[in-house]
Amino acid sequence: MSTPSKPETCTEPAWGNSYRLIASEKWKAKSAAMGKAVTEALVDYAAPKPGMRVLDVATGTGEPAISIAMCVGLDGHVTAVDISTELLEIAKARASDRGLRNFVTQQADVHALPFAENNFDLATSRFGVMFFRDPVLALREMRRVLRPEARACFAAWGPVDQPYWQTTMGIVHKHVGGPLLQPEGPDPFRFSASGSLSRVLREAGFHDVHEETKKVAWTWPGTPEEVWEQAQAVSVPFRPMLERVPPQLWPQIHAEVHAAIGKYVRGQNIEFGASIVLAAGQK
Repeated sequence: MSTPSKPETCTEPAWGNSYRLIASEKWKAKSAAMGKAVTEALVDYAAPKPGMRVLDVATGTGEPAISIAMCVGLDGHVTAVDISTELLEIAKARASDRGLRNFVTQQADVHALPFAENNFDLATSRFGVMFFRDPVLALREMRRVLRPEARACFAAWGPVDQPYWQTTMGIVHKHVGGPLLQPEGPDPFRFSASGSLSRVLREAGFHDVHEETKKVAWTWPGTPEEVWEQAQAVSVPFRPMLERVPPQLWPQIHAEVHAAIGKYVRGQNIEFGASIVLAAGQK
């Protein structure tokens, strides 16, 4: 089992660092399978219609943008945006494999979107809003590029106290102590408290704001060893904590993580389950 490499030194989270990109490519099929229920929940919530022009922000390797492109049809169009050009290349390849001709990618920062006002019929983001540097500014930008009465719809993580996190990062934290996350760093659980994402949507100017917590499947189609390797590689916010692990502790941590994950093994799958927050606002 390889241990995490040192994080890149930069002012922004290293979403496109080489270690994460290798993992994103290596595990893209199984990662997509694990996130399928979250994608489906967000797509159902956003309710894209044929012919819509849709903006997907912080698309990463392409979801829910790819699923939405299949909903809006050839008369519709999806623009998938991310700050990492390398992740966008994976998204583009995945869309190409599906023969999608109504899907484009564009490198961009959500805080300064390179689009005209009143340009999109719907905006989405799956597990991205928690990591916006300035959520109010970012959501105002998303609102700016939406057409009147269009919606922006988001999926965010619920609380840290749930199986996937407790069997992985929770065990590491038990051993090394200190902060689980950097005080001023990216926080996957930033909007886990009820109503917190709604407040930011209203502050950004959205109306008819709605929020709900939903239980969904979060299932890895493989072994505990695989999902733990994937989790270490792609969980950028936890890299500082992982770097605090003394080398001699890794064998014990790996063993405990594998055993904890093993409690959720059902046949050939690992069925964690997940609690997510869905929120939307209208321009």
